[in-house]
Amino acid sequence: MNRFFTIPNILSITRIFLIIPIGYFLINEAEYHRIITASLIIFAVATDFLDGMIARKWHQITDYGKIIDPLADKVAICIYAVLLVYVGDIPLWYAVLIFARDLLIMFGAIFIMKKKKIVPQSNWLGKIYVSIVAVVFFLATLRIESLELLKDLTMLISVILLVWSSFVYANRLFIGRTVGDQG
Repeated sequence: MNRFFTIPNILSITRIFLIIPIGYFLINEAEYHRIITASLIIFAVATDFLDGMIARKWHQITDYGKIIDPLADKVAICIYAVLLVYVGDIPLWYAVLIFARDLLIMFGAIFIMKKKKIVPQSNWLGKIYVSIVAVVFFLATLRIESLELLKDLTMLISVILLVWSSFVYANRLFIGRTVGDQG
């Protein structure tokens, strides 16, 4: 199916546009701005969960969706990482790791699309990584001192998953194996 305007694709696009109010509330220190921002992050994560669930349940998996969903994740995560570095909630090295991984995966996906004429799907390990990064961002946004250790531990887990999922994507690209792929 190659329709563009499906509910899952609209949810993925919504995730990209959510970065605007998320960024606004994070940077503008209005009353409850961090709680509002954290709530918007939860909503964005929900759209990520729902787009995949709906696509599978209602048979709305499309080649567009295979591109839009991971692209929405990468755009939202990278922009929000920059915002969190800007306000001092995550270290620069963490944002650089996120950028580097996503850039490499994006170029790898483009290479696979051109070489094999297929649109590669995200793998489950990558989806788990994105979910853990969302938890890091959520905890960083709340900026609650008693949750700092949990944030740091979650950040460490996300770095481990970053390396592991990067290895899985590299296997797909260079060796052709699809360990951890969906389906």
